[in-house]
Amino acid sequence: MPMNYYVIQVRTGEEEQFLRRVRPSINQDTVRILWPRRRLSIRRRGRTQQVMAPIFPGYVFAESRQIDAELYWAIRRADGFLRFLPDNHDVRPLVAADRKLLLHFLSFGEVVEKSTVSFSEDARIHVLEGPLKGLEGRIVKVDRRKGRAKVKLDLYNESFLVDFGFQSMQPVADISNSASRARSTS
Repeated sequence: MPMNYYVIQVRTGEEEQFLRRVRPSINQDTVRILWPRRRLSIRRRGRTQQVMAPIFPGYVFAESRQIDAELYWAIRRADGFLRFLPDNHDVRPLVAADRKLLLHFLSFGEVVEKSTVSFSEDARIHVLEGPLKGLEGRIVKVDRRKGRAKVKLDLYNESFLVDFGFQSMQPVADISNSASRARSTS
């Protein structure tokens, strides 16, 4: 039986505390509680620092074959719990596009690093590698100065915008021009 992913809504900003409370009360051999995060660079007062931010603020995920009564109550009793999605009386695993989106981020680990991108001469972003790869159609805004791309994510028919960090490489046009110049000089 394959593993399923269940969505647990918790108090936003208290995801880490919720994990500390719930993990000791569950069987960690059969259940993992996941909190996907992203690394961002924040510039304050002229200094750049790395911070961790949730990909899905206010949500954590239970990876388990099923949510039985024991697991249901262990999670539900933990301080900070708000509800299961889609609803406490109808706990269902993620399916289709929602599952695919979560697995995309988890394929990079529980903490996703910055993507590597380049820009063409017409300022279009091209994702070379990283968590933004495959999400280019969901990018709604790019801030090259801050090194961030705002991405529209959907989960259970709710849409929200999330910033992801990127590091920029040489523009695509410059790469192809460099290659053609190298061929002409040989």
